[in-house]
Amino acid sequence: MSASGFSDLREKLKSMTPHRDNYKNKVTDKDDSSSNGNGRKRKHRDSSEDEVEPVESREQEARRVQSGIVQVEVFSKEDCDVIEGKINEVVANGEAGLYREHTVDRAPLRNKYFFGEGYTYGAQLEKRGPGQERLYPKGEVDDIPTWVHDLVITKLVASGVVPEGFVNSAVINDYQPGGCIVSHVDPLHIFARPIVSVSFFSDSALCFGCRFQFKPIRVSEPVLELPVRRGSVTVLSGYAADDITHCIRPQDIKERRAVIILRKTRPDAPRVDQSPSPNPSPPERHAPLKAKRSHRRADPDAAHRPRVLEMDKEENRHSSSSSRLHRRSNSSENYWRRSQDGDVSRKVKMRRH
Repeated sequence: MSASGFSDLREKLKSMTPHRDNYKNKVTDKDDSSSNGNGRKRKHRDSSEDEVEPVESREQEARRVQSGIVQVEVFSKEDCDVIEGKINEVVANGEAGLYREHTVDRAPLRNKYFFGEGYTYGAQLEKRGPGQERLYPKGEVDDIPTWVHDLVITKLVASGVVPEGFVNSAVINDYQPGGCIVSHVDPLHIFARPIVSVSFFSDSALCFGCRFQFKPIRVSEPVLELPVRRGSVTVLSGYAADDITHCIRPQDIKERRAVIILRKTRPDAPRVDQSPSPNPSPPERHAPLKAKRSHRRADPDAAHRPRVLEMDKEENRHSSSSSRLHRRSNSSENYWRRSQDGDVSRKVKMRRH
């Protein structure tokens, strides 16, 4: 035993810091008061308290979406072959500039062709947000092609999908692999319900309730993923058309796909304002949409040829007039260099680099 009366250094340290034992006792009492009946501190919630409501509500929403969807098989493989040939003709006409200005709307990996009625949307809107879409004035887009009436609308009427005279707007969306259309609701103030679409060229999927993020593009999990096969008809109404967004994801377009969307515009749908003219003239057909192509040939030597700017031209003019004055007075730098070299006939031309 040491002179201080402690045989163990730990006992000595303990006697020097009695407040630590008091702190441990307080902590132990607090843990006991917050522990469960078994005397152990509860670190996790009981499984019965886990939140299952979001999963249940998501499943309920999926059922509500499904209640507003009808899919029917109307078009055979032979029908699809004929209609797809007509769609190719529409694409060719658009490339040739044979349609009116607002008939064709081009986007990366997706082109839209409006017939009967066209409307502003997305970046075309003066004010962003739902309810800002407007129909173009009458005559701004081409009429619905005859083949759409004969090959598509007539069969839908015969099958009871839509009534006679219902469709006055037809849009063809032509997707390339990886193309998409972001989540949206077809404008309620523009289009009546139902919304009818027919798929061609390949199978795909229509997704509901997704959120898009960009740079790079990412899409959240859908509330419902609806397979749409070549030749199938999809009819949206109720909750599926009005209360949840739908979209086409990039990963769902693995091959070229086209869809014909058939709708009816509301009689009171707003249109793009037209300023009244004091001398009204009959409506004129807009100039056809020209393909944005350049016919100028690239010059392979252009990259290596020095560019002559306007400031260079101006400086050259000043230099030439100054050189004439210098030659008259024999006081130019060229004259000094000729004197130094002893060669009167040698001229030194200064270049600007």
